[in-house]
Amino acid sequence: MMNFNFQKSIEEAAHVIGKTWPLYSFVTSNPLAGYEKIAFGKAVKQAKNQLNAEVFPQAAVFNQALDQGDIDKNILEKLLVDHDFFDSIEEYKHKMASYQQEDYSCDNQELNSIMSKWLAVFMDEGLAEWEMPCKEEGFYKAWRKLAIYDSDIPKTTLSEIPKTSHEALSFVLQDFDAVHHTSIFISHLAALPGWTGYINYRVASNSDWQLQYPITLIDYMAVRLWIARKIGAHIYPETTFAAKDSSISKLQLVWLKAWEKTWQTKLLTVLEQQMLTLTVKEQQIADAQLVFCIDTRSESIRRHVESKGNYETFGYAGFFGIAMDYENLKDGFTRKSCPPIVSSAYHVCEVAQSQQSEKLNAFNQRKEVLKFKDYFLKRMKNMLPSAFGFVEGSGLLYGLSLTARTLLPGSIYRLNQKYSANYESLCQPEIKSYDQSEMIASSIPLDQKVAIVKSAFDLMGWKQFAPLVLFVGHGSHSANNAFGSSLDCGACAASPGRHNARMLAALANETDVKQILREEHGIEIPNSTIFIGCEHNTTTDEIVLFDSGIPQQYHLQVQNLKLDLTRAQQSATQERLGTGNKSVALAQKKANDWSETRPEWGLAKNAAFIIGSRQLTKETNLEGRCFLHSYDWEMDTTGKALEGIMQGPMVVTQWINNHYYFSTVDNSVFGGGSKITHNVTGKFGVVEGNGGDLKMGLPLQSLMQSDIEMYHQPLRLSVVIHAPVSRVSEILLRNEHLQDLLNNEWIYLMVIDPLEGNEVYQYSEKGNWIKTKKLSISSSTVAEVVL
Repeated sequence: MMNFNFQKSIEEAAHVIGKTWPLYSFVTSNPLAGYEKIAFGKAVKQAKNQLNAEVFPQAAVFNQALDQGDIDKNILEKLLVDHDFFDSIEEYKHKMASYQQEDYSCDNQELNSIMSKWLAVFMDEGLAEWEMPCKEEGFYKAWRKLAIYDSDIPKTTLSEIPKTSHEALSFVLQDFDAVHHTSIFISHLAALPGWTGYINYRVASNSDWQLQYPITLIDYMAVRLWIARKIGAHIYPETTFAAKDSSISKLQLVWLKAWEKTWQTKLLTVLEQQMLTLTVKEQQIADAQLVFCIDTRSESIRRHVESKGNYETFGYAGFFGIAMDYENLKDGFTRKSCPPIVSSAYHVCEVAQSQQSEKLNAFNQRKEVLKFKDYFLKRMKNMLPSAFGFVEGSGLLYGLSLTARTLLPGSIYRLNQKYSANYESLCQPEIKSYDQSEMIASSIPLDQKVAIVKSAFDLMGWKQFAPLVLFVGHGSHSANNAFGSSLDCGACAASPGRHNARMLAALANETDVKQILREEHGIEIPNSTIFIGCEHNTTTDEIVLFDSGIPQQYHLQVQNLKLDLTRAQQSATQERLGTGNKSVALAQKKANDWSETRPEWGLAKNAAFIIGSRQLTKETNLEGRCFLHSYDWEMDTTGKALEGIMQGPMVVTQWINNHYYFSTVDNSVFGGGSKITHNVTGKFGVVEGNGGDLKMGLPLQSLMQSDIEMYHQPLRLSVVIHAPVSRVSEILLRNEHLQDLLNNEWIYLMVIDPLEGNEVYQYSEKGNWIKTKKLSISSSTVAEVVL
């Protein structure tokens, strides 16, 4: 038997799948991340064939965009001619509408069904009452011991099944040349990209579940191919991955580019109109400064907060520059709370505030009681001797609860908010560092605390400090929503941003940190300035201040600020929900209604990332379509701050953008399907109906207004940076991955160059720039819009 290097072939084949993130940490990411080193058009062609997927918007979506004016006919006509399409727009509309995609899938549904069953039982994370035996031995060995009892597999004996995954692959593939192995692996990995993507995630994250119950792609492939041989399923793909090039695909790409060019033109026009209305305003210190996440949902609330008083807002990645894992006091779980592309350097937990130890002990006791109650009720429902009696006895109580939750979700939400225990009022976050052996140290050095705080101010281009500075993380609230974490902060690995915000505020308030910032870095934080951690609830637009520990002298200022934030919530929900004075009540109802399929829109419609000062966008309604990161090119003399933004937040927003794009163009393959037919499996994912592939993307209701009307517009990300072109070019020369994203058209880049009279340059390819237009931007750094 020949000794093949299956590991290398499977790693090469694995580029066709991304990572499927678990429901409790549902990070949006580019499902075609493995293709980013090749051009977008070529990449989606390969993905289309390998995954049997749609990769461009459907004709009806293009038509809707054209009818609504989102695609400029003049731009479309020019691009069509430039790409040798000389017929009329109407003719091409008809061609796209009549096009039927070829089906490249293999007839391996029986095999897929068997594999889905085995993966679900092995990878279960505590949902099942009865665990699969022998899981600790790993997927292949556990399956081998139990496969002889599987009625879906023709009768076999234990001795018939090879003892190791490598032996199984050697046995199945002995009749195939090594040059065909990668193609075989691609075909079988792509058959269930959701499940194989979750194996990818488990291996990369090295989670506790993976450490206890290991599974690898080699194990998966060995089991799948052995079963395939046993049941007579296809081993080698019936179709090749070199399907003929379709003129329809080229046409669809042209229409997509026309749509994107139209959006870019409108965006630059809006920015130009904003700048033309600017006037110099006497510099004054704001009553409060609020730092929001760059999330598109922050764009609206920032406008509404600024309109309610003398307030200044900033945009910063929502993990607030702290690469941390957070240990939650409520459930004891420790989860990542920083971007997935960043390794966690710190561990943050909760300790009692001064004179709050007794109250915290009481909170922990109540928590244990509730934990036991939940465990007891679960056992009563699931244990055979008590199940029927429990249902009969508790039916009335559960019936009343269900009725109240169905008829009065908003009222129950307000009661829960009023009376729920809030450990943040009793605790303060404490930061510790991981050493190389992943043991937790007692504390972190002062210089690291200073670096965290200084980095935040450097990246945002901070000049002066108000008496109140709020770091506002964000989280969402919804009921009966398997994809709830997808609405939380992507920069915090789909965790709420409140923990990072509170931690940064605590560090910035330390006297020693302020002293070193002043003496060694020239950052003068007045003694009268206090930092407060907060959270913006993106479902209700409420902003909660964790201010229980602030000194008495700030209480009046904080109270006045809270009143204005309540007014901002009112106007923001009115704008977002399109309703009158009862908009807050409606938002609260949506947050707690267990029949609500769309508690909020999340980051739907995201299309651009703007890096620059607030004067570029202030009081301009960008309709929640733009990520906004504060940046001052004049203060960033070395370009280090901009490079950090481009390497981190820009890459993450590209992940988000492509996740929404592909979930929209083919929801059955890249998305989450309809919430109506979702079934949670293993606590980590959902399937539609009673089996099949694990859903890897966003549900249909998060993307579509209705079955036939789009809401999210599937466009690639357009990045706008206010900085010298020369500085951006130098950064790109040092970063190959950023060059790949631009040269291969995964994102677009436009630079407003302040040293060239605010000329707009668009990145073309291989470092070339095309001058597009000139914006009339005021040179004043303190400006306001004149209405």
